[in-house]
Amino acid sequence: VEKAVRDEYAKKHNGRFSAGLPAGGDAQLLFMQVALDKMADNGRAAIISNGSPLFSGGTTSGESQIRKWMLDNDYIEAIVGLPTDLFYNTGIGIYAWILSKNKAPHRKDKIQFINATTFFTPMRKSLGKKRRELSPEDITRIVEIYSKVKEGEFCKIFHKNEFLYREYNVWQPLQRTGRINAETVAELATSALLTTNKSFYDEALFEELNTKEPRTAKEDTQLAKLIKGKVMVEEVIAALNKNIDAVEYKDYAAFVKRLQILLGDIEGLTAKAIEKIAYEMSFMDKTAVIQKTKKATKGMVVDNKGTIYDPATKDSEIIRFNQNTEEYFKTEVYPHLPDAHYEWEGKSGAEFPFTRYFYEYTEPQKADDLLAQFFEIESGITAKIKELKR
Repeated sequence: VEKAVRDEYAKKHNGRFSAGLPAGGDAQLLFMQVALDKMADNGRAAIISNGSPLFSGGTTSGESQIRKWMLDNDYIEAIVGLPTDLFYNTGIGIYAWILSKNKAPHRKDKIQFINATTFFTPMRKSLGKKRRELSPEDITRIVEIYSKVKEGEFCKIFHKNEFLYREYNVWQPLQRTGRINAETVAELATSALLTTNKSFYDEALFEELNTKEPRTAKEDTQLAKLIKGKVMVEEVIAALNKNIDAVEYKDYAAFVKRLQILLGDIEGLTAKAIEKIAYEMSFMDKTAVIQKTKKATKGMVVDNKGTIYDPATKDSEIIRFNQNTEEYFKTEVYPHLPDAHYEWEGKSGAEFPFTRYFYEYTEPQKADDLLAQFFEIESGITAKIKELKR
């Protein structure tokens, strides 16, 4: 099945799956693409799914891109949230997607959400996990809400841009403090950087090849390279142990220069490798000097003022198409990270957080009320125990 799907996807716009492929374990969005491919120009379809097609996958995932494609083409007319426990073998919540290739003028570029999760009739006798059913009255009620296309308690209408979003990368300035003390040197010696990194030394691979007999010519070459790496790592640790001090290097650039002086003569150790060691032996510190540069190198994140941003602080923010980006950062990000820097790298996607739009906040009970209830229950239990002892 997977080969057939991938072969179809390879046809691009001549195939049914031109919008993208979801994860291998969930074909629901494939089925929707097939339905849309089969529909006439004035066709409409209703497809039942679980909740995963609404929001599964990251920004660039197949699922997100399929949703975006459906929105871009204005194929989604409505999504109806239905009750749980409607099926014999599962109690999960389900959704009905109403797809259309010929929307009425008043529905163009809009999507209707109908919250029918409380519309059901309890069954007198369960059938497996099926404990509820939609009565004719429930069905009529859903159809009426759908037909009126009017916002209310159970219905919300959105422009399609409400569900399209851009993913922005966010960084904080490079502010790190370095130390060359017994603790940081010991941590470096056992770090993944020096023990599992091809640029330095892969300890596990060395043990495997060093004890293997016979070895191929390729493996001998690998082992020789690993031996050089092992020697290099040992020399790095030895040089650092000889130069342990109590200095805190609040200027990360000065810390890198100090390590270049201490380690620069070690054979095979590049300037880039020393920078990696410096990063490993330092920690993020908002009181440290903000690093700046006049010339950015490949892979470095720098703003127009020359401020360098720390790759370890990279995060992301999802901002809807119909939101103002600057206003979003002013209200949602800058109060927490006033020195944050953001960039959009062209990633955009779509999701339908259905339940969020119908969520109603319920204030929790006050702690004093809960405590009073607890004492009341405790008092009742104590009284009953006393009666049993009589």
